[in-house]
Amino acid sequence: MERREREALELERREQPAVERREQPAVAVERLDGVTRERFLRDIYPRRKPVVLTGMELGPCTTKWTVDYLSQAEGSKEVKIHVSTVPQMDFLSKNFVYRTLPFDVFVRRAAEVNHQEYFLSEDEKYYLRSVGEDARKDIADIRKQFPVLAKDVQIPEYFEKEQFFSSVFRISSAGLQLWTHYDVMDNFLIQVTGKKRVVLYSPRDAPYLYLSGTKSEVLDVDNPDMEKYPLFVKAKRYQCLLEAGDVLFIPALWFHNVISEEFGVALNVFWKHLPAESYDKTDTYGNKDPMAASRAIQILDRALKTLEELPEEYRDFYARRMVLRIQEKAYRNDYG
Repeated sequence: MERREREALELERREQPAVERREQPAVAVERLDGVTRERFLRDIYPRRKPVVLTGMELGPCTTKWTVDYLSQAEGSKEVKIHVSTVPQMDFLSKNFVYRTLPFDVFVRRAAEVNHQEYFLSEDEKYYLRSVGEDARKDIADIRKQFPVLAKDVQIPEYFEKEQFFSSVFRISSAGLQLWTHYDVMDNFLIQVTGKKRVVLYSPRDAPYLYLSGTKSEVLDVDNPDMEKYPLFVKAKRYQCLLEAGDVLFIPALWFHNVISEEFGVALNVFWKHLPAESYDKTDTYGNKDPMAASRAIQILDRALKTLEELPEEYRDFYARRMVLRIQEKAYRNDYG
């Protein structure tokens, strides 16, 4: 997190009454069965809120993708994976290492609780997030990286073909928790096998999530350090449990933290919600801020640098005027 952001959050904390630690009651994400494309686009998509879609036709993958089948289907092609000695993987502190394994070996290890062969420890956790042939240039597309498995999946076509961005194949060890982050594109999280618990936060609660780029510093959302993150208690928590065959719609900019309750396989499908030219052409992961947002942040940084020429009293006054100006011109008033 940038120094100025930290100072602003600390100022807000000092100016408010002390916040006692209290459990945040989670709002259950709505579950809807048998939603057609027409209903999704007409009634659900415009609301820009997460929803779990059940009863979707996903093809034979939900019953076919056993450990044995996965191991045989794509053979011994090498995959790059995350390996961690702790269940909570943190992208900011990089508490994991990257290793390479044949896919069939990786699948069997990821399905184990304790390992006879391992890199770091006998209870290490594994995570695969598929990437393109050249991760710096190519997007993830299950049809290209895992063509045999791709034939088993029927991706819900609730968006136009030209909007498609990527299809990210994921495999996680049981108990693995991934860092809280947001993406800049809409996506479906398709839970093919296993169970996942997903905790989400609205874009409007960004001030309480202690951001560093697209990621939150608050990794343990169930037991956060309230002395270190006192404002986190103000973030409204949404939650759902995904089982095999469930599809979670995650709108762009919604923060999400994913916990694998069991060994499982999932597929994320990202698509472009904004005009294609709005996105950074070098973005292969779907998590770089839109071009206009990046330019605005750069301009703001220059403005804040200019304010440093003033004495503290004046700097504080004009910074507050800038905040009021931003609220007046850019904040939405119709959040539900």
